[in-house]
Amino acid sequence: MSALSVALTGNPNTGKSTIFNELTGARQKIGNWPGVTVDKKVGVIEHNGRKISVIDLPGTYSINARSQEEQVVSDYFKENKPDIVVNIIDAANIARNLFLTVQLMEHGIPLILNLNMMDEAQRHGIKIDMKKLEDAFGMPVTNTVGRSNKSVRKLLDVFTNAVMTNYKPSKLITDHIDRVHKIEQSGLGAAKIEEEVIAARYDLIDKIMASAVTVSAAGKTLTEKLDSYLANGVSSLLLMLATFYLMFQIAFNWIGQPLADELGGFFEETLAPAVAEAMAEAGVADWMQSLVSDGIITGVGAVLSFVPLIFTLFICLSFLDGTGYMARVAFVMDPIMRRAGLSGKSIMPLVMGFGCGVPAIMGARALDTHKDRMISILVTPFLTCNAKVPIIALFAAMFFPDNVANVVFAMYFLGIATAIVMAKVLSTTTFKEQQSTFLLELPPYRLPDIKTVLLEAWDKGKGYLIKAGTIIFAMSVLIWFLSNFNSDGMTEDMNESYLASIGSASSKIFAPQGFDTWESGAAIVTGVLAKEAVVSTMGILYGADEVDPDEAETSAQALLSTNMGGAFTPLAAIAFMVFTQLYSPCVTALGTIKKETQSWKWMGFAFFYTCAVAWVASLIVYQGGKLLGFE
Repeated sequence: MSALSVALTGNPNTGKSTIFNELTGARQKIGNWPGVTVDKKVGVIEHNGRKISVIDLPGTYSINARSQEEQVVSDYFKENKPDIVVNIIDAANIARNLFLTVQLMEHGIPLILNLNMMDEAQRHGIKIDMKKLEDAFGMPVTNTVGRSNKSVRKLLDVFTNAVMTNYKPSKLITDHIDRVHKIEQSGLGAAKIEEEVIAARYDLIDKIMASAVTVSAAGKTLTEKLDSYLANGVSSLLLMLATFYLMFQIAFNWIGQPLADELGGFFEETLAPAVAEAMAEAGVADWMQSLVSDGIITGVGAVLSFVPLIFTLFICLSFLDGTGYMARVAFVMDPIMRRAGLSGKSIMPLVMGFGCGVPAIMGARALDTHKDRMISILVTPFLTCNAKVPIIALFAAMFFPDNVANVVFAMYFLGIATAIVMAKVLSTTTFKEQQSTFLLELPPYRLPDIKTVLLEAWDKGKGYLIKAGTIIFAMSVLIWFLSNFNSDGMTEDMNESYLASIGSASSKIFAPQGFDTWESGAAIVTGVLAKEAVVSTMGILYGADEVDPDEAETSAQALLSTNMGGAFTPLAAIAFMVFTQLYSPCVTALGTIKKETQSWKWMGFAFFYTCAVAWVASLIVYQGGKLLGFE
């Protein structure tokens, strides 16, 4: 028998992805649809001797092609004719879900209607007569409880036994389609035609609901009770902050970052020295030893050390999204985010940016429009991620020992203010012609499906490893080459390397900012690889002992004993902090921008425009400070 192709479609929050995960498990291939960053999920299984290819289409409320998701679904049905299309419907919100069903049937797409979460519908006092619903559409109707594997697996029997050519739309549906055709050919204006078609669809839905669905009076639901605190008033903001704080504690203090540190330490302190020693005993050339241990292993280690952090963050986010809480966060923040030219959903990627820019950039894929995704990606690098903190803490401890907390706070505030300003600038210039829509459903609170949570985290983490890692690996080798070679070949003195030459050349553009030494220029260059490298590079170039990015006070004392103390005035130190706070994302984040935007152009734009903003801001700080007499 030939393979069977099945497409799953439906609104967001209908449990469609949970059903897909239950059907296919780990037998999935995750990619992107051509030209967009929307996930493409395909799984292949066998049942009753037939191979079944299941594709999970993006969740969408319609196929009007106004968002990336709608465009993907619309294009898919124009270009593909799957054997079976399953329309997953949230039984507790059947009236709203049927709008997409009617649209699909208008396009002549034969469907199996699957009523999911029937248990929730019953708790809401909703009773659905499946036979009457089947008669109303002229299509088969099934039901599932999404988190029940046994319930979902029954669909496989339906797939292998269904012969969709045997089903024809009912007279009710054909009459509706005729009505829509007449409206479309009426010669009315486009806006009026759309209005009339939408009204016709809701007329049809009202008839179907009246014949097949009974809703009995029910008391106030748990969701309604919780929303009085979680989605309204001051309490919603306080609880949101508490939730973010807990998530960051889990990711950056309790689980994710400690595991990342252990993994990074293994590569840097155990694997790299062991490989170097083995290669030395084998008589391998010095340059090859350095390339493998200092370049490749350290570079790959930098990629892999992010993995526990990324997985922990995405597990937390997927869990919160599965409960329905993330929709409340977007709802609460939308009025505030609108002022910056973004929607409420943008708050989550931006908040993640305070921990690490990589998952923050990846998190932008959850936003509805291309405009919101791109602006979030492009302003996230201005925020104070964990890697920038050592730079701020070091310079604050060196030059402002009595005001360390105030200086650190000022840098955080600067990052937030710059992100807000640039979001507004980008929304009114670069992305002026693009619309930012905010269509949001507040799903009922529910316990997330753990399998779905883990699979979503794995999908995102795997994509980071495979695609971002290749760029990071190449950049790691490049930085190693620049710091170990000059025109005469390999050198043991970094002061004579290409990196020193580049640092010397680049430092000249920072003369107006007061930090035009080649050491500061080289530190800025290595900071593109990883912001933590700025501190360690300073230690190496100024010949300081005991310089540790995690020990600001000790490192400050060590560097003050070198000539670095005289290389910066306090005002120049502030200008340097401002520049490193705002300039280029690290190479890991740049690689992630390339992956998420699928464009070298946007990666280059992110690098150059952040550097330009940082240069101007640090210039204003230094020259303005001089005019005010602070030099």
